[in-house]
Amino acid sequence: MDYLTVLLRTFIFYVLITIIYRFMGKREVGQLGIIDLIVSILIAELAAISIDNREESIFLSILPILFLLFIQILLSKISVKFPKFRNMVDGVPAVIINNGKINFKEMVKQRYNLDDLLTQLREKKIKTIEDVDFAILENNGNLSVFSKYDSRVGEYPIAIILDGQINYQTLKKINKSQKWLEETLINKKINLSEIFYAFYSNNSLYIIKNNN
Repeated sequence: MDYLTVLLRTFIFYVLITIIYRFMGKREVGQLGIIDLIVSILIAELAAISIDNREESIFLSILPILFLLFIQILLSKISVKFPKFRNMVDGVPAVIINNGKINFKEMVKQRYNLDDLLTQLREKKIKTIEDVDFAILENNGNLSVFSKYDSRVGEYPIAIILDGQINYQTLKKINKSQKWLEETLINKKINLSEIFYAFYSNNSLYIIKNNN
């Protein structure tokens, strides 16, 4: 009977967790944000405890799992509406190599050492740092690499507006002012509230409007 109980509980949690991950969205494990990762670990722990502890009701574990799902969905919606909250929780991509030069200050800030950089470059089949034009450490820890020998690279596209919010740090990095941005939008006859995403590359501003 104990074996059947364990198997039944395992099957129930398998079905439940499959449904939960469908609600959480389609993302690979390596692309999980901090909130998604924490929720995943807690769900796994709760399921394991419930399967092992056959004397307590299974609903004592299902209830907190459903509550975790509610928290994850709520925080995901908040992240979409408020980019500052998203940046605070998930962080922002860090430019490790810019125009072939290593940004050591950013590496120290991200607690990312030279061995980490060289390892991830080798994984991208990059022989030496000299072959790299740009390298960006993404929020999930992956390194995006743009080779100097890739004719498509040009200037790294850097986000200036996300979800209608101006990234003033980005403006500072590209030596542009808020006045320049406002004048550019006026010339393009676009309001800030209409912009979903805008990035700067090759001395030009590229804009993607909201669908609604």
